[in-house]
Amino acid sequence: MRAVVFEGAGEPMEIREVDRPTCDPDGIVVETEACGVCRSDWHAWRGDWSWIGVEATPGLIFGHEPVGTVREVGENVTSVSEGDLVTSPFNLADGSCSLCQRGKQNVCERSVPMGFVEWSKGAFAEEYAVSAADTNVVTLPDDADPVDVAGLGCRFATAFHGITERVDLGPGDWVAVHGCGGVGLSAVHIADALGANVIAVDPKEAALSRARDLGAIHTVDAVDDVPRAVKRHTHRNRGVDVSVDALGIAATCRNSVRSLATHGQHLQIGLTTSEERGEVSLPVDEIVFGEQEFLGSYGMPAHEYDEILRMMDAGTISPGEIVSETITLEEVPDTIAAMGEYDTVGIPVCTEF
Repeated sequence: MRAVVFEGAGEPMEIREVDRPTCDPDGIVVETEACGVCRSDWHAWRGDWSWIGVEATPGLIFGHEPVGTVREVGENVTSVSEGDLVTSPFNLADGSCSLCQRGKQNVCERSVPMGFVEWSKGAFAEEYAVSAADTNVVTLPDDADPVDVAGLGCRFATAFHGITERVDLGPGDWVAVHGCGGVGLSAVHIADALGANVIAVDPKEAALSRARDLGAIHTVDAVDDVPRAVKRHTHRNRGVDVSVDALGIAATCRNSVRSLATHGQHLQIGLTTSEERGEVSLPVDEIVFGEQEFLGSYGMPAHEYDEILRMMDAGTISPGEIVSETITLEEVPDTIAAMGEYDTVGIPVCTEF
């Protein structure tokens, strides 16, 4: 089968013929219908994340935002049938650890990041495999649009989990979203759907314009004094109740924390680059005096997809609105490489394999 193959950090990726995946007794093999192209793919292609023990090796196949049709089912799998349209979280769980048993499969003790390790290759290929299918697979309605579901990907799902499960957000609350790429725009859209007042922050007017389309009531140019500009839009300049760093660089993280009101909550979604290597200095005394919280969001367990699908069916949210373009498998390498320029507004999705 054809696949995009990683050749080494920063090296051009190539389309190659590779062996199709094998189906283990607890897993499935899926024919790929669509797969989102994520900034995390760019991080891995650059050689980031060695500081957290994840380092792409030559021969790897990226692609962790997949939708497809089941073509082979392992003998122990009971929840999935051949011909089903399915998706799955990017961080595959084993279903047996104590965290999985408490419904927190997204932080499974033996989590496998699909598309980032040799033993769980991704979906920039004609077919891909999913392990522990009864734990990880989400069966979709037959009429679901694969492009819309690929728009959920890791970005929309991580933003949804963070905003609905990790922070306390209610109608009328103020939310700032720092960085309006795919995950940031997802956060804007979700927070607006929940009735929050959203302030979007980004240096690019195209991204801010898209954020306004998705529900932001105010926008801030990131070249300004961001915390001051954000607070100026809130009641009595008090700051926001929830502030989201959707990019992961030191400046956005600090700006996000400094935009908070007393008792505000910072939500970290963006992962750092080789500049930060996982470490960012923060205004700790301000956090203490304001009794603020710093929270992370990593993916989403499969069972939480039910709520997203319900809201999609009701028309409350529409991940497809954040999809910026559809591309072919041949275009995936250049699309990933271009993400270093921060010019992508929304989520590119590969639909031709």
